[in-house]
Amino acid sequence: MTLPDAIARAEGRAPLGLIAFLALMTSVVAMTIDAVLPALDAMSADLGFARDNDRQMVIMLVFAGLGVAQLVFGPLADAIGRKRATLIGWGIYVLGTLMALTAQSPLMLLAGRFLQGVGAGGPRVVAVAIVRDLYDGRPMARILSMVMTVFMLVPVLAPLLGQGIEALAGWRAIFGLYLGLALVSAGWYLAAVPETLDPASRRPFRARPLAAAFVEVLRTRQTVIAVLATIAVFGTFVAYLATAQQVMEELYGLGPLFPLAFSGLAVVFAGGSILNGRLVLRMGMQRLARMALWAMTGLATVGAAVAWSSAGVPPFWAFALMLGAIFVCVAVLFANLNALAIQPLGHIAGTASSVILAFSTVGAAGIGALIAQFYHGTVTPMFAGFAVLGLIGACLMSFGTRMDEGT
Repeated sequence: MTLPDAIARAEGRAPLGLIAFLALMTSVVAMTIDAVLPALDAMSADLGFARDNDRQMVIMLVFAGLGVAQLVFGPLADAIGRKRATLIGWGIYVLGTLMALTAQSPLMLLAGRFLQGVGAGGPRVVAVAIVRDLYDGRPMARILSMVMTVFMLVPVLAPLLGQGIEALAGWRAIFGLYLGLALVSAGWYLAAVPETLDPASRRPFRARPLAAAFVEVLRTRQTVIAVLATIAVFGTFVAYLATAQQVMEELYGLGPLFPLAFSGLAVVFAGGSILNGRLVLRMGMQRLARMALWAMTGLATVGAAVAWSSAGVPPFWAFALMLGAIFVCVAVLFANLNALAIQPLGHIAGTASSVILAFSTVGAAGIGALIAQFYHGTVTPMFAGFAVLGLIGACLMSFGTRMDEGT
């Protein structure tokens, strides 16, 4: 693969092969989470999970591993190069996949899923670094937007793909898909994509810059508020992912139609991301985030009230309508809260981004696991979680501080 020349970089153009490669690298996390959702019931029954809610850890531990990875792989890729860091990530991912593929107990499966999360973080972090190596400013934003457009298709297609594979060959075959994904991506990188980090730009891997970034993140009021709001929003979304199969497939009896319902809500989420791109330049990040948080809180409160008045199980059309409206708000919040968190730390953007993402991901996994464990055959805890944490986030963003949004 030939990398774009200086003119193409200035114009924000990239070879189709590079866009496809970067999309594959960034989509591994979503594929690892979403493709396995239709098989959670079969996995739980086959391996003998003690409680129904224990299956949620199959999702949660991927996020926990991802949080660890995001703290490490950014500085590692700056120290040893993009390609070597990615291959280390894929190696860890393959190890975790093989453990899950051959698991004979819940513990071995969950250990494999954690390693999958750690390994998947490498390609995801490095993909963004590759774009940063090749592009700057608006051209960089354009390329990232193109990659994310492809990435948005993954949550729509992954559950349908996972369901088809499970129907044909059983749940373990889904991990065969993950193995193939890793091998194809690693082989593609080795064979066709040059190293993009100039050796002269490499920086030694040291703990001190991470520790300094950690301290500065905690001392920066805007960043702390935005990260706490992100944890609140992302935590409720993680709880949804962990319980989606139980709620839609079992509680609402959708059975084989569950992946279609999940994909439909993923399309709504993608629509929210597109809407944010149209609104943010006119309204600003902080104002838009505040509005989305208050809207999410109001919608979730209505959802919780409707669920409570319906013995915890409102009609599916009402559940999907309210959840879809909440997802539009969540999609708006993801991009804006992350941007607000990193804005004051531009002088240490790379390392600070690793710390912020690690905080956000691990914190959200913990909050999401707590909310998901309250699932008891009703959707009331899900809506209540969105309402309570949305209110906390809205208060933080409304009364915490006036935020610098840059120019």
